[in-house]
Order: sequence, then structure tokens, then C-alpha cells
Amino acid sequence: MKNSRLILIFGLFLATCYLLLATPALALTESEIQAQEAKWRSELEATEKEIATWENMLNNTKKGTASLERDANILQAKINEAKAYIKKRNIEIEKLTRDIGVKSKTISDLEGKINRGKESLASILRKTNEVDSYSLVEVMLSNKDLSEFFINIDSYSSINQSLEEKFVEIRDLQGKTKEEREALDKKRTAEADTKAKIEADKKRVELDETEKQRLIKINKTQEKTYGQVIAEKQAKAAQIRAALFALRDSEGIAFGDALKYATAAGSKTGVRPALILAILTQESDLGKNQGSCLVNNIDTGDGAGKNTGTLFEQVMKAPRDTVPFKSITERLGKDWKMTPVSCPPGTKWTSTRGYGGGMGPSQFIPSTWELFKKRLGSALGMDGDQVNPWNPEHAILATATYIADLGAAGGSYTGERNAACRYYSGAACLAGRRPANVFYGDQVMAKAQNIQLSIIDPLEGFCLLHKF
Repeated sequence: MKNSRLILIFGLFLATCYLLLATPALALTESEIQAQEAKWRSELEATEKEIATWENMLNNTKKGTASLERDANILQAKINEAKAYIKKRNIEIEKLTRDIGVKSKTISDLEGKINRGKESLASILRKTNEVDSYSLVEVMLSNKDLSEFFINIDSYSSINQSLEEKFVEIRDLQGKTKEEREALDKKRTAEADTKAKIEADKKRVELDETEKQRLIKINKTQEKTYGQVIAEKQAKAAQIRAALFALRDSEGIAFGDALKYATAAGSKTGVRPALILAILTQESDLGKNQGSCLVNNIDTGDGAGKNTGTLFEQVMKAPRDTVPFKSITERLGKDWKMTPVSCPPGTKWTSTRGYGGGMGPSQFIPSTWELFKKRLGSALGMDGDQVNPWNPEHAILATATYIADLGAAGGSYTGERNAACRYYSGAACLAGRRPANVFYGDQVMAKAQNIQLSIIDPLEGFCLLHKF
């Protein structure tokens, strides 16, 4: 055995230790980070005081005598408060962006250490394999004496022990990398949620600014009295409440009733009413595009289009869903042959295959409905067997309960969007997924924002302000 080989092995080993333990410096020094943190703390403190000031002014203004001027001032206070919140959230995004950069660099450094460590270990292993290839005969015939051979064997064993330790270190580094990635994902989610809040705040400001300017113009020109403006708002509110809210495979109901049911469901589940109504609107839109089907064979689940008569295979999965479907319809006094469900995404003549069978506005498949009926019955104060997937109140609660389970409770943008995608496909939103689900989540969130800003907020603001 040659000493030069062991020297090379020791050299590689020391290089590995250096590569694994070396930590490149971060882009910012510690003093720079502290200065940045102090600046953000100061800005946040000032912004919090600004928010409190406008909130106090808003509350005091509401106590004033009802007039167009007062209502314009209320809107101005709301606008200023919203702008202060936008400022606060922009500071939060700055911090998150910095944290994301730090996390990304940490992950890059850890991955670099792991890769360099693996390369060095591979090189050491190749050299140790060369040493292992020496036979006892080769050693005996060499010019080295046996005492030197056994000394080198001891050194070789020590290196092998050190190699084992380095393998453990690499595994630890991989574990730390996973933790850092999870932390990075949380930071990115928080950033996306904060940006979504800013966009919503900006749209509220735009709407409030438009209404404020309208009230100021009316007040200056005296073209209407305050009573006339209030009467117009009352008429608009009544019109919104009476407007038909479409429901899939069920008769539409008044929006006022839909909002009442969604508000009650939201109080039970923690899901905001706008999202519940957006899911139901999305399902209604899909129903218009994909149509409804009737099951005509309970044993196979095959059926036909309700309005077209087009034959479909796999309208419903048998017996998983056909058996509970028959049970549900019978106990509710319905004829399963005449009860519409969603059509499957394809037929035997197309490349797309799958099952339909979604029932009513919430589009639960029968087997899933049976899993939820007891919880729904308990929330509604009735027997679970009597909970009806075609009843608007029951369906709205079912939608809220399900998307709460999928992560929508709490109102974060990312949580709601992923819950919507899971509602549609069973998986979180991910571009390129098959079946594609991002379109569903994005459309639901757009509908939720429109319902919140254009319908719910004006209704709630008007009722709160005028006790109507």
C-alpha cells in the first residue's frame, strides 16, 4: 500500500469537511439587516397610528346628522383608512420579499454544500475502492514491511469512520434544506395573500372614491335631496335582494335568500359568504356549459342528456354512487330516473373519460353526500337522512362545510383559491395539472371579489349606515 494514496485520501477528506462547513456570507450584513428592521418597525408604528386615527374619525363621522356631506366624509375616512392599510401591507411585502430572498439564498447554499459534499465523498469512495483492491499477496510482495501496512490499515479504518459521519452530515443538510423550503413556501404564500389584500383594498378605494364624488356633485348642484338619494339606494338594495341567484340543477332563488343562507353557513364554518356564493355561481355556469344528465341504468350508471337525449356512459359510478343515489332520492320522495345530475366529462366516442353524478347546486356525488349528511343534519337541527342536496339552504351549507374542510376557512387568498381547485378536482391549484384546475380557482376568486365588492359590501354598508 502506498502512503501517497492515503495522503490523497486525507486531503480529499479535509476538503470535504471544508466544503460542508463553509458558509458563504449573506448579501446583507447584520447591521444592515438591523437597520432595515428598525426602519420597518418605525414605519409600521406610524401607519398603525394613522389607521387608528382614521378609524376613530370614521366612527365619529357616522354619529353626525345624516346628510350628503356626512356620507361623503364617511367615504373619505374609509378611503384614507384603506390607503393606510395598503401602506402597511406594502411594508409587510417588503419584509416578505427580503425574507424570501434570504431563504432562497440559504436553500441555494445548502444545496451547493450537499452537491459539493456528494462529489467529494464520491471521489473518496473511488480512492478507497482502489485501496480495497490490494490483495494480501500484493502487500506481501511489496517493499513495505508489515508494521507500516497495519499502521496504514488503522488510518484507513479511521477514514471510513469519518466517511460515515459525513454521510450523516449530508442527511442533516438535506433535512435542513427541506425545512427551509417549507419556510420559503409559507413566506411566498403570505406574500401572495398580502398582495391580494392590497388589490382588494385598491378596488374598494376606487369604488368609494367614485361614490364620494357622486355625493359631492349632488350636494353642490342640489339636484336631489338627501331623502331622494336614500330612496334610490333603498330601491337598489331591494332590487339586488330580489334578483334571481342561479343554482345548478335547481330552481333559482332570490339573492337576498342566497346571501342569508351563505351568511348563516359562513358563521358555522368560518368561510366568507362571497366565496360560498362564488362556488355556487361557478357550478351554475359549468352546468350551462356541460348540461345535466339522467341516470337510466342503476346497475351500470349509464344515462342520457336531460335535454338532448344524447347517450352517455358512466354518468355515475356504479355501484359506489348509484346505490346511495337511489337511496337518497327514495327517502326524499324523488324518482331517481327523473332527477338530474351532472354529465360525465366524456363519452365512449371521445378520448376523455370520467364520471359525472354531481347532485344539485353543490354538486356532491352521492357517496360523498352520505359522508356529510350527519354533520349537515346536526348543523341544520334535523335528521341527516332528510338533508336534501337539491334544497338551496342545505346545498349552500354543504358547499361551505366542504370548502372549509379543504382549507377555505379564515379567508386567506391562497387558502380559498386552493380550496376552490380542490372542490373541482381534488387537488390544490397547479398549472399543467390534469385535469386542469387553475382556471376553476381563478374564476371562483374573480367571482368572489365581484360579489364582495359590488354586491355584499354595498348592501352591508348601506344597512349599517342607515339601519335599513
